[in-house]
Amino acid sequence: MAVGLDARGPATAEAHAAHRAAAQTAAKRLGIPAPHFGGFADNRMDNVVLLDVIKTVEAFVEEVRPQVIYTHHRSDLNVDHRIVHDAVLTAARPMQGTNVVRILAGETLSSTEWQPLTAPAFIPNVFHDAGATIEAKVAALEAYSGEIRPFPHPRSAEGIRALAAFRGAQSGFPAAEAFMLIRERV
Repeated sequence: MAVGLDARGPATAEAHAAHRAAAQTAAKRLGIPAPHFGGFADNRMDNVVLLDVIKTVEAFVEEVRPQVIYTHHRSDLNVDHRIVHDAVLTAARPMQGTNVVRILAGETLSSTEWQPLTAPAFIPNVFHDAGATIEAKVAALEAYSGEIRPFPHPRSAEGIRALAAFRGAQSGFPAAEAFMLIRERV
């Protein structure tokens, strides 16, 4: 399951509904459960008290009880990604009784690689074989018609495939998803 955020751009009911519908379509294309929505406005989470975001993530973690959490990289350009990353680390802190044993940060095309040189770099050290799933990923991301751009933009179908091939070449797979291990309890 994934926690999704609400619509980007004008805060209209139609924009929210369209973004949620895209997220649900993407989940169906991937064959995963429908996302949960936190109710926060997209690209405006810097106006929300961090504790409110943490409580939302904590409630989700308590409900789902995941062992592995995938989150955004801390240095993404998108402010929401940075805030969610921080909220995940707090909500899934390594306390007795927690189910969370592993937290991984992934990269988001046109957000992670555009970080400033002064920010901590995304240096992957965990790779998942994506050879059998890359086309499903492309189809899922194409559900977000307002987010996909023409090549050579990184967030194009060709850009998605190129990154998967590059990460695969780094790790010995035909295609791969790359992550940074943030925390692991063994």
